Amino acid sequence: MTKTEREKMLAGELYRAADPELVALRRTAQEQLYEFNQARPGELDLRERVVRSLFHTIGPSFEITPPFFCDYGSHIRAGKNLYINAYCTILDCNWVTLGDDVLIAPSVQIYAAYHPTDPAVRRLGLELAAPITIGNNVWLGGGAIVCPGVTIGDNTTIGAGSVVTKSIPANVVAVGNPCRPIRRA
Repeated sequence: MTKTEREKMLAGELYRAADPELVALRRTAQEQLYEFNQARPGELDLRERVVRSLFHTIGPSFEITPPFFCDYGSHIRAGKNLYINAYCTILDCNWVTLGDDVLIAPSVQIYAAYHPTDPAVRRLGLELAAPITIGNNVWLGGGAIVCPGVTIGDNTTIGAGSVVTKSIPANVVAVGNPCRPIRRA
């Protein structure tokens, strides 16, 4: 049986982002995000309803400060007590898992999506995506960038402006570009 482009995307295989199903899913997410980002500050019920319909799963007690951006939303799984500050972007072309008690500072970027390094393959319009897992009780500092395929362990702090290109273990403070553990948490 032939895989759909979405199935290829979630399997980490080359896929065509211009596929009509994927375009429709992104368009639906953009409509939901517009509603979320344009809601008045007092319209918390509306924002909660939009996030619960946008995300694959989300635990109780979350706060997301607009504006918030993502590709699909339906590939984001989040635990309880999630806090996302303004201008967060999640490219959820593969599963993005956020554990319990995750704190995300302003302008954090979480990118499951990436492009082939071979220019001939890129010209074909093919893309790739790898899952990202962020453990429980993790704090991502302002402007941090989390790259495809990364896992960040429980109880870890990622310093502001860090670029996380490789997995980071649990119970550390990690900073820099590329991001590296500098001490135990």
